[in-house]
Amino acid sequence: MSMQHVASPAFSFTPPKRNSLTHIPGDEGWPVIGRTLKILADPKGEVERMAARYGHVYRSRVLGETSITLLGPEANDCVLEIGCGTGRNLIWAAGLYPQARYFGIDVSREMLFSAQESIARTKLSSRVTVRHADATEFDPLSVLGRPQFERIFISYSLSMIPEWRSVIAKAVSLLAPAGELHIVDFGSQEGLPDWFRSALRCWLTWFHVTPCDDLELTLKAFVGPGRASLNYERPSRGYSQLATLKKTSQLSRPTREG
Repeated sequence: MSMQHVASPAFSFTPPKRNSLTHIPGDEGWPVIGRTLKILADPKGEVERMAARYGHVYRSRVLGETSITLLGPEANDCVLEIGCGTGRNLIWAAGLYPQARYFGIDVSREMLFSAQESIARTKLSSRVTVRHADATEFDPLSVLGRPQFERIFISYSLSMIPEWRSVIAKAVSLLAPAGELHIVDFGSQEGLPDWFRSALRCWLTWFHVTPCDDLELTLKAFVGPGRASLNYERPSRGYSQLATLKKTSQLSRPTREG
């Protein structure tokens, strides 16, 4: 994939009061626009730069709203990135959390070749494994040597996959007990001015990106007592959407809405 944002599983929220968050390190950028232009120009790079400077919990401001970002897996987790591309997310996360083991899959052999070179160059081959696989249907045990994962994250990849619902179903089936699926991607931009929303959507089509407008509804099909819980946000006026699905037991098939 060519457009990525979060360098590791992440969750953000939009706080109600800015002055109550000044103790959290960060940089809100210019008045009004904050760091919006930097996020639009290089989403993943912006997160990497902010995290490198302020740590894996930091404060920022995008599209007029203050937000807090938290990054990182727990120690000893096995983490899978779906749509790992050139491996930048995995390498960055592996450097921050040396106890975890990282895996990645992608359908692009060219990107995986670059990922393998970068992983070898950073001497992380013993902890970071990437393989060619179709995210909608693959056997994790034969491809990656593991049947399940404590954390799975998908960063700005779903919107580039026509069968993204099948990817979610597969990801949920690979979660270990109490495992978490983290998703960040473009939102429906419902809170943005119409002219900006139209221009952004047009721009995204140049990169073969179609926002998953019913992502929340799709994830809710897996939610229920004894099954999974869902935390879903649309920060920055719907510019992006962030979801954390936490498995509480062995999930059965998703329920169907009405």
